[in-house]
Amino acid sequence: MTEEFKLRIFTEPQQGATYDDLLRVARTAEAAGYDAFFRSDHYLKMGSVTGEPGPTDAWITLAGLARETSRLRLGTLMTAGTFRLPGPLAIAVAQVDQMSGGRVELGLGSGWYADEHTAYGIPFPSLKERFDRYAEQLAIVTGLWAAEPGEPFAFDGEYYQLADSPALPKPVQRPGPPVLIGGVGKKRTPELAARYASEFNLPFVDADTAAAQFERVDAACAAIGREPGEIVRSAALVLCAGKDDAEIARRAGAIGREVEELRTNGLAGTPAEVVDRIGAWRERTGITRLYLQVLDLDDLDHLELVASSVAPQLG
Repeated sequence: MTEEFKLRIFTEPQQGATYDDLLRVARTAEAAGYDAFFRSDHYLKMGSVTGEPGPTDAWITLAGLARETSRLRLGTLMTAGTFRLPGPLAIAVAQVDQMSGGRVELGLGSGWYADEHTAYGIPFPSLKERFDRYAEQLAIVTGLWAAEPGEPFAFDGEYYQLADSPALPKPVQRPGPPVLIGGVGKKRTPELAARYASEFNLPFVDADTAAAQFERVDAACAAIGREPGEIVRSAALVLCAGKDDAEIARRAGAIGREVEELRTNGLAGTPAEVVDRIGAWRERTGITRLYLQVLDLDDLDHLELVASSVAPQLG
């Protein structure tokens, strides 16, 4: 059976947003029929914005939204492995899964933004060590969730050791919430995706780059005897839609971008143009989910325009 194509909302709150801002966006997304609300996991703004009033914690945010929404899937693109020990992360995500009635998804990455680590006193090892830790984190988080009730969990890695863990609490979703992995690394990333991912996401790349990476993930699945079709293919692109050229230009200006650049690198244009662009991506890459990066969180009409004029045409 072919999976239904789904649109998801993706926010970057480190650029300047409160919890109440995110709640408004999530409630709007739910009412408009979007499949999910995701957020980044960063503690420092990027670019020329001030970032005020300051960062919000991803999993505290999602815990709040779990109690204030009823249908939306909730998750991260991506939680940084450098921010949290794997055992406490498994506990937190399982608890939010319980709080949401089983609507949580964990996007987990190795961490990459050095400046936010410096700003908040978070250790930032070398790339090799971060990735080695990341591999162990994936094994631990998924292992804790999947362990049978009453069955102690143990792990003896280079960086993490767990002994006689009760592996509690258990998430609602069994054997655990979906795990998202992403990125363009050509060897270890596809290998980890083949072993642990429910979904593989390519953020802010062109369709040819995405297609090539999906092929590497498929090959990594085949190498360990996993059916490649078990992994959902998805992408993330910045959104800048409008009813006409003036509205498109206004929205591009509000996020400090040029319309033509967004037409090339994102989803910019009228609803008809956005539909065509998504269609080209689907044909080239086989994605069945698209994360719409929404950067102006005050512009709720933007979400409603896409929900009413784009989503119905996607089939």
